[in-house]
Amino acid sequence: MISSLRTITSGIKSGVRGGFCLCVVLCVWTAGTAIARIELPPQRLREACVEDGRRLEYGFFADFRPVSYSENLDPDSSGFNSHLGYEADLLTALETMDGAGLIFNRSAIREWPDIWLLPATPRYDLVGGGITILESRTRDAMGTTRVTFTSGHIAFRQSLLVRAEDAQRYGSHDDLDDARVAVLGGSTGEHRLLQLTGVVDAEGNLVVGTEIHLGDGTRLTADGSADYKITAAASTGNLSGRTRIEGTQGTVREVLIMSTDQEQLDALDNGRVDAVARGELNNHEASRNSNSRFVVTALDPEVEYGGFAFDKDDRALADCVDARINYLTDNRRIGFAEWVEDPEVFLKRARCWNASAEDDDDGCSVAATGSTHLSTLLNLLLVASILFSVVFLRKRIWR
Repeated sequence: MISSLRTITSGIKSGVRGGFCLCVVLCVWTAGTAIARIELPPQRLREACVEDGRRLEYGFFADFRPVSYSENLDPDSSGFNSHLGYEADLLTALETMDGAGLIFNRSAIREWPDIWLLPATPRYDLVGGGITILESRTRDAMGTTRVTFTSGHIAFRQSLLVRAEDAQRYGSHDDLDDARVAVLGGSTGEHRLLQLTGVVDAEGNLVVGTEIHLGDGTRLTADGSADYKITAAASTGNLSGRTRIEGTQGTVREVLIMSTDQEQLDALDNGRVDAVARGELNNHEASRNSNSRFVVTALDPEVEYGGFAFDKDDRALADCVDARINYLTDNRRIGFAEWVEDPEVFLKRARCWNASAEDDDDGCSVAATGSTHLSTLLNLLLVASILFSVVFLRKRIWR
């Protein structure tokens, strides 16, 4: 019996010592990881993106709440060009960064289709507004490359917004064969819905028998060829005025093409549609504002990244802006969720940038880049201190 107790006691002592050593190792590793990430921005990031005080003409989609939107959607109002949302705060932080030389003249854009191609025109230097980065969107209708994108500063997935009582009924895109669904025409929300329900094939061709209704009353029937095509980048010219799509059996009953967020939400509220297919960020925002009347379902496993579009000949400018965005987002470690929690998160990063330039020290970046590691480090140190106390007192307790 005594021998068994000694064996157990010895095992406990070894376990405590081992646990203490393991905690010390983990603490050192975690501290090293956190410290390693506290570094000065590369000197090349101190170079100006724009010379001679040039202001960049920035166009933003006016109706993509909460990512990018106008204070007032009325184009004749004073608030139409007042930029709000996630991307607005990101751009403000870019303007705050010393030495970057970035100043944006912001103009709201009401129409969504082909918005990403506008930097190829003299009017805009860059555009944004929750635009999903797609290689197909860099080309115009003739297949000529016109624009280039930054690497992506926000991630999201497609989803469905449904009435709360229909959450189980429409929990998946496979459940929409009897549903009417609202989409923003020309968006990834429209194209992804058509893909997931089988209305289009992998190339975006509408399947045989799909009916398309145009605004002038014309009704077309797809024959499965490339003459009836809808992708996230474009559609064939004969479908440009579409207002409604009737899917074949087993796909989706009806897709209603709409032009504004509010139109889609009103249609869901009054029962005209059963679901709204669009990005999860918009849908979660609408759900929060609906007093639990709407819920989000059918999250798409495919992740999309949103970025800014520039003229293809402005690749150097795009890269310069992108590098500073990557600093502000800590290479995508800081994103939408962190912005919701603290809308000044990007501005604080910009201030760290400015402080490091003045003091040759980037210590203030710990809060932004090392908070997770720091929290883990403190927890491990607490466990280590407890185990150390047990080891230190073992002679008094066990002997």
